[in-house]
Amino acid sequence: MKELLELQNLDLKIERCRELEAEIPKQKNKFDVQRKRLDEELKKSEQYVTGLQVEQRECEGDIAQKEQQILKYEGQLASVKKNEEYQALLHEIEILKKQIGVKEERILMIMEEMEGARSKLAEDKKRIDGERAKITAQCGEVDTELKEAVAQRKAYEAERGSLSERVDNSMLRRYDRIKKSKKGGRVVVPLEGESCGGCHMAVRAQVVNEILAGEAHSCGQCGRILYDPEAIADAVESAAQSE
Repeated sequence: MKELLELQNLDLKIERCRELEAEIPKQKNKFDVQRKRLDEELKKSEQYVTGLQVEQRECEGDIAQKEQQILKYEGQLASVKKNEEYQALLHEIEILKKQIGVKEERILMIMEEMEGARSKLAEDKKRIDGERAKITAQCGEVDTELKEAVAQRKAYEAERGSLSERVDNSMLRRYDRIKKSKKGGRVVVPLEGESCGGCHMAVRAQVVNEILAGEAHSCGQCGRILYDPEAIADAVESAAQSE
């Protein structure tokens, strides 16, 4: 029974390693969320700069177009004979010049905004690059943690192979069968007075006596293998004294 308990302890450690192997990669999910947030933040900053550049080009194009229209109107002034038509062309030219003035003022404002926007973009890039580097380092730590959990599990499994050879075959088959049905957790549990240490249900007096006498029994309620903890403690103590 002592070897079976040691085997169970190993199986519990293996089970814990497998839980870690499933849980550890999930830590990267939060890093993916952080990366996405940083990407969106940088994209927004870049789009603001790009938007200003586009608007400036549009203003400059509009000014060029209006200047061409002014040249056209000025060319028509010499050929106009009626005063009304002459004044109308002058009025159109004046309107275009005012519109050009508005666009030129907007370009000056854009240039001022652009300076601040580019400075902010440079700061954002530097900060975001730093945060990305930290995330990459944290992902590396997660990968290392996962590798360690896998290596530890494999070491436990190797130890389990040699230990299982020391367990009685029939008892090992019973243990493996119950372990599979329980899908994890303890299969071998102590007898607690006259109750099962697993489900805490009462055990028949005859079965209790037989367990205390050294026989192997399973709980009639949950099926777990029961053992006398005092007998195991005595066995461990005797083994220690003989070493």
